[in-house]
Amino acid sequence: MRILYLDLDALNPGHLGCYGYHRNTSPTMDQLAREGLRMTHCYASDAPCLPSRTAFYSGRFGIQTGVVGHGATAAQPKIEGPTRGFRDTFDTQGVAGCLQKAGFYTVMISPFGQRHAAWHFYAGFNEMHNTGKGGEESAEDVMPTVQKWFEDNARKDNWYLHVNFWDVHTPYRAPASYPNPFEDEPVADWFTDELIASHIKKTGPHSAQDIGMYGDATDARYPRVPARVTDRASLKQWIDGYDTAIRYVDDQIAWMIRHLKQAGIYEDTAIIVSADHGENQGDLGIYGEHGTADQATCRIPMIIKWPEGVSGHVDEGLHYNLDMAPTVMELLGQAAPELWDGQSFAPTILNGDFTGRDDLVLSQCAHVCQRSVRFDRWIYIRTYHDGNHLFPQEMLFDLENDPHELHDVAQQHPDVCREGAHRLLRWHDQQMQKMARTSSDVVDPLWTVIREGGPFHARNGVNTHILVQYIKRLESTGRADGAAALRAKYARELVKTS
Repeated sequence: MRILYLDLDALNPGHLGCYGYHRNTSPTMDQLAREGLRMTHCYASDAPCLPSRTAFYSGRFGIQTGVVGHGATAAQPKIEGPTRGFRDTFDTQGVAGCLQKAGFYTVMISPFGQRHAAWHFYAGFNEMHNTGKGGEESAEDVMPTVQKWFEDNARKDNWYLHVNFWDVHTPYRAPASYPNPFEDEPVADWFTDELIASHIKKTGPHSAQDIGMYGDATDARYPRVPARVTDRASLKQWIDGYDTAIRYVDDQIAWMIRHLKQAGIYEDTAIIVSADHGENQGDLGIYGEHGTADQATCRIPMIIKWPEGVSGHVDEGLHYNLDMAPTVMELLGQAAPELWDGQSFAPTILNGDFTGRDDLVLSQCAHVCQRSVRFDRWIYIRTYHDGNHLFPQEMLFDLENDPHELHDVAQQHPDVCREGAHRLLRWHDQQMQKMARTSSDVVDPLWTVIREGGPFHARNGVNTHILVQYIKRLESTGRADGAAALRAKYARELVKTS
């Protein structure tokens, strides 16, 4: 048995052909979907990068591990305290460690552990290949390591290989020599002139005028990325850059597929294509960021070709990325640790059975502090810190009729908001009860983030000078209303610099 896990950073499934996209961005991934299972509603429980990958490899929610952010306390796992053994839980009960116990040789090709100083990310791996650029690498930097490993080891049995590609993450670093396949193709038709005009007025990091988070600085090394998205030409340049990166990565997957077939082991190799999180591409008026607990950030692709599994099946159930942990264990005939929060969907892979959840709770504490509930056709988003976006406390979107979250309908549906809040409270109570039984503390790390000054990328209580400069930028770029609103909302923090 061989398992290949392809981790494509920041891949929004809505930009893949097999998920209905109008451009041919993903012929290889589309073929894998036709040969296996495609899940339409799989979500990262905790976003973005560090919380998501921690949840995936621990099999646990961020509220349990403590890893919900990109800096300060929330970027470190909770101290296990007196119950910690010679090895910690990430090793003894992590996914990679469990694969080792099941007889697998575990291998990772990724710089991620060093990028975020997330040493727990390496727990349970026999081999770790750090591609060396801290997430700044293109696939052309990654593939030599991948190719050598395939040539030396692919024919061996019982391996698990995690390959991490970064091209789809801003700033869309497919090599300049790689042509734009979409030069003559339009962007999606939901981008209207009126929508672009409204986005130009938006306040917040990675809004149309602030592609660089709090400004519009560009890097000459990445010509596919415009300084701003202010008209159809710059919008097309931006979307073309993202889609070209996807197609470039798809080409690399095609090489791996060819090698597996030439080695005669393709049919016996499980292939999983997924991502740590998605990417807002105009959704919520945000471009090239994964900084909210919304549909665009948290929904991820999940394509699984499993030996003797279903072929060409589409599953509509609600699933977390961390559900993959108990699923793989069940498929391998192994028991999952009781500590895990995941729910196996192995029957879906094997027989196409429905195994979806009633709802999902999604968390984000790196750019904003939000928790959302995905249920029925709705996503209910509750904001605790807006990350300088001026989000209201409650938002509600009808994803069936508004998949790109253009119209907040919270005011029109207070009953649905109450239902969302009830489901969120129920989940939170369950998590706190579990924490009281299994953790060394009973601390919800979301509130630790707020106590320490806010989410790492908007720490107004710590880096107030960034907020001051951003307010000045808003005033100089025709967004005085947004500047005034931020000044009023964060008056207490601003007083410290006056």
